[in-house]
Amino acid sequence: MANNTADHPPGNSVTEVDHDGDFGCTTMNLRDLMELRSGDAVNKIAECYGDVQGICRRLKTSPIEGLSGNPADLEKRHTSFGKNFIPPKKPKTFLQLVWEALQDVTLIILEVAAIISLGLSFYHPQGEGNDSCGQAAGGVEDEGEAQAGWIEGAAILFSVIIVVLVTAFNDWSKEKQFRGLQSRIEQEQKFTVIRKGQVIQIPVAEIVVGDIAQIKYGDLLPADGILIQGNDLKIDESSLTGEADHVRKSLEKDPMLLSGTHVMEGSGRMVVTAVGLNSQTGIIFTLLGSEDEEKKVKKGKKQGPPENRNKAKTQDGIALEIQPLKSEEGTESEEKEEKEEKEKKKVNVTKKEKSVLQGKLTRLAVQIGKAGLIMSALTVIILILYFVIDTFGIQGREWTAECTPIYIQYFVKFFIIGVTVLVVAVPEGLPLAVTISLAYSVKKMMKDNNLVRHLDACETMGNATAICSDKTGTLTMNRMTVVQAYIGDKHYKSVPEPEAINPQTLEILVNSISINSAYTTKILPPEKEGGLPRHVGNKTECSLLGLVMNLKRDYQPIRDEIPEEKLYKVYTFNSSRKSMSTVLKNSNGPGFRMYSKGASEILLRKCSHILDASGQQRVFKAKDRDEMVVKVIEPMACDGLRTICIAMRDFTTEPDWENEADILNDLTCICVVGIEDPVRPEVPEAIAKCQRAGITVRMVTGDNINTARAIATKCGILLPGEDFLCMEGKDFNQQIRNDKGEVEQERLDKVWPKLRVLARSSPTDKHTLVKGIIDSTVGETRQVVAVTGDGTNDGPALKKADVGFAMGIAGTDVAKEASDIILTDDNFTSIVKAVMWGRNVYDSISKFLQFQLTVNVVAVIVAFTGACITQDSPLKAVQMLWVNLIMDTLASLALATEPPTESLLLRRPYGRNKPLISRTMMKNILGHAVYQLIITFTLLFAGEKFFSIDSGRNSPLHSPPSEHYTIIFNVFVMMQLFNEINARKIHGERNVFEGIYRNPIFCLVVLGTFALQIIIVQFGGKPFSCTALTLDQWLWCVFIGVGELLWGQFVTAVPTHRLKFLKEAGHGIPKEDITNEVLTEGADEIDHAEMEMRRGQILWFRGLNRIQTQIKVVNAFRSSLYEGLEKPESRSSIHNFMSQPGFVPLSEEEHRIPTIDESCVEVELLPSSSRNGGGGEPPGRSLHSLEFSM
Repeated sequence: MANNTADHPPGNSVTEVDHDGDFGCTTMNLRDLMELRSGDAVNKIAECYGDVQGICRRLKTSPIEGLSGNPADLEKRHTSFGKNFIPPKKPKTFLQLVWEALQDVTLIILEVAAIISLGLSFYHPQGEGNDSCGQAAGGVEDEGEAQAGWIEGAAILFSVIIVVLVTAFNDWSKEKQFRGLQSRIEQEQKFTVIRKGQVIQIPVAEIVVGDIAQIKYGDLLPADGILIQGNDLKIDESSLTGEADHVRKSLEKDPMLLSGTHVMEGSGRMVVTAVGLNSQTGIIFTLLGSEDEEKKVKKGKKQGPPENRNKAKTQDGIALEIQPLKSEEGTESEEKEEKEEKEKKKVNVTKKEKSVLQGKLTRLAVQIGKAGLIMSALTVIILILYFVIDTFGIQGREWTAECTPIYIQYFVKFFIIGVTVLVVAVPEGLPLAVTISLAYSVKKMMKDNNLVRHLDACETMGNATAICSDKTGTLTMNRMTVVQAYIGDKHYKSVPEPEAINPQTLEILVNSISINSAYTTKILPPEKEGGLPRHVGNKTECSLLGLVMNLKRDYQPIRDEIPEEKLYKVYTFNSSRKSMSTVLKNSNGPGFRMYSKGASEILLRKCSHILDASGQQRVFKAKDRDEMVVKVIEPMACDGLRTICIAMRDFTTEPDWENEADILNDLTCICVVGIEDPVRPEVPEAIAKCQRAGITVRMVTGDNINTARAIATKCGILLPGEDFLCMEGKDFNQQIRNDKGEVEQERLDKVWPKLRVLARSSPTDKHTLVKGIIDSTVGETRQVVAVTGDGTNDGPALKKADVGFAMGIAGTDVAKEASDIILTDDNFTSIVKAVMWGRNVYDSISKFLQFQLTVNVVAVIVAFTGACITQDSPLKAVQMLWVNLIMDTLASLALATEPPTESLLLRRPYGRNKPLISRTMMKNILGHAVYQLIITFTLLFAGEKFFSIDSGRNSPLHSPPSEHYTIIFNVFVMMQLFNEINARKIHGERNVFEGIYRNPIFCLVVLGTFALQIIIVQFGGKPFSCTALTLDQWLWCVFIGVGELLWGQFVTAVPTHRLKFLKEAGHGIPKEDITNEVLTEGADEIDHAEMEMRRGQILWFRGLNRIQTQIKVVNAFRSSLYEGLEKPESRSSIHNFMSQPGFVPLSEEEHRIPTIDESCVEVELLPSSSRNGGGGEPPGRSLHSLEFSM
């Protein structure tokens, strides 16, 4: 189907722009056409336009030259057919976010209390000043303080407003960051089109109707179009139709290509016929949008038929600029329907399980929330009882009508104290700290070449215990070069001179490489002088084109002579074929010639002849092949080379082209080349860091086993003297599948711990391995697996993994769509940075918790005991709210933005069920709480003597603030400020100032809080219940605060293992709970995990009804934990086990593996007797004693 340009001059020259801008067909014509499929579409095209060329003529474009790229013409196309852009949903306004923040339960309780308090303060009954109401009215007349009664209520409201604004602002900036990230992902998305005969890449948004787009394996189509020319093209249309089978596209049967579908095989060119809102994806989005409008009108109605909704959902973030990130609006608008759908299919939860950290936080938060609720209720009850008994019992007064408002004011005051205890007990700053920490990390990870698409991936990465990495491009440079060749019966250890090769063989070789490769693959001159030539397209093909150039020949003239249209048939490369073939019709007679290339061990089996030194064909038998494998291919592979065989076949008559098995047979081998892809220089060090950090790196590659082993040894994945397995996909499947061919977890559990290299693996093998490791219950903790991938076929494994990394440069759109993090530089070291950031997020949250819980414990106990003994909380409601603000919001900002250090990589991963609050942290929390409580109570009951001031205890309602209580408040805040510095270290380090200057935010927050505290104490007056202090009172306050740092050193010196009574908190899900939890509760939980941890009440009170069972399980877990603390052999306590330097986590220990033989010899599975070989295992302990039962 050669196209001659005579028919259709390259349209859109400048003269044509003066036209009215009318094209030969309207948007509606094209839309109607694109809604047809297969036969109907072919008939419609033939009927209305003649053929595809006819459509090109009407759209004024040339199938070969493409558009001219003239700006006026592009503008005209934009106005006629629209832009390739789907407008995203409007972001939430600041006011909406404020309204959402106001929904927090604790804040609502406070608002109600404050309003009651305000209302009552303006109500002055006649009974005022009447002795009959008892001490209730005492001291009111002092300096007309009665008029100031409203201040407390107003101050509480003001504090609530501050908290709400801070929360809303944080959400707003987070959403803004999301949008920034989104547009960054969109700008990076480019597509190949032809303009002015040049193949160029343009951003997806710039594609216009009439563009000629080149499509290839792995693309995600950015617009609708009609095929002009295709080679063996297969498309996955499941995102639109839900049908899993790949659809074969051809001019004769089905030329319609739809936006949002994936190219799974082959290549071709299409003319773009619909973009943006007119494309098939756009139409679905428009429907969704209008349904949203309808939903606003009729709230109760359910959105469209579920199939359609699902279609649209699978589209989320498809090549058009449609939310590639699960941002909040997208999730929340669909939340309701998702829940309904999930009710129906509770059992098979397909989304990822809730992130590890989120699960632990939810549990911890619910526990703290319960405790706070009980304490605050107790406080209120005790206060009311004490007041009632004292007033009506001991003093024997009567409840009279005129005294009612005064008594009610007392009750409101008690209620406010109770609520304040609750506010301080519940760490609302937790979701804030998590969000700030994640948002900060995401921003910084951008600089480390990690583009995070799903926020929680960032923190999950800190728990990673295994990384399954690709070889090509991740561990290696993906700059392939041919370094050895076997041509004409001779093995050349470097690329031969062209004179050394028989001219006839050379001619065939050059033609074969030039024609039998994607025409989009090219070698371009370097961008800078002295640089390396630029490789565009498939890197393996680039290396072969490089060989042509080293043989002093040029591939371009050959391609110009035989353009793609003249190729008779192309069998493109795919993961099952592992070869590519191109068929040409002989120009000078009947018959055909086919050129093939592919993996040498696969293609050589199909060769029956080989070209000898004189360029003649001679018979190539099985024994010749075996000899060649031993003498040529294995030595090449042992040097870490990838071997490619180039072959050909001549047909005298036309065979049945669909019967591939017959066609790809009886080949003649032209040559075998060895391609080197050098290991990235920084990779061995990065892998060593991973191994030190307790992360096992496995290589999963499609390459042959010898090459894979050579590269793995260079990278340090295989270490001499270690016991490991290298397997091919075939053997792997034999070992893990039963007779029926089903994968058995027990069989898999015997293989994966030792497996380090899986060669010649298919995408299915990769998915099976990842799923098997994640589902495995062998070993101490469940594994958290990260996977890297670049190809379309890696999609399932990337989706299944806990964290999927896609390659930003080499990755296909499909891989990026399935991933959580995109590596913008395709480099393995960026993964190590992601691990560091992930661990840092985890540590930041723990630091914040350590600090926050100390404050909570002290504030709650002080408020509770103070209220019970003196009928008034030493810390007033407004002061509590200020403490809450600095402790929650500002501390979360300070502690959540600590930059990571290399030392994070020196410890083992925490794993899924390591508690958030370790015993060391619990020691710090309780230790500092003791110091603060002693100081606070000493000041409360003896402070007035020490400072020679009036006592502030038992002061009447509305009395002016006392110096005594101001000092208590000030000392309390000073202790928190200095304890914030202590909280920077959670693993018992002594130097708490280490690296403090690297975190300017921390220094600013501490100094800023200090300055604000001075202002509040000196000028806060009545609203803050403060009175100005003298200089030496201030110095005493600061001195007591500094005591926190000295006390911190004392607490650190106490050995944790001596304190047997300490417990951990914030566990992951215990094992036996996993299965039930994922099935029953998973549906609802996961939904929220995908939303941000935004709303306080969801985080705190969700799951209260389940919490009893949780606590029972946790207690059972703990009891087994502490029985074994004395015995280091005991495998029950994770934490204890982790902290024993002599022990290696079980996941590694159990599976230490036989030594690598330095030569390239296959390693057999060892008999079980050698299992103890490399592990650091006490000799007396058999494997069974390691079984971990909970």
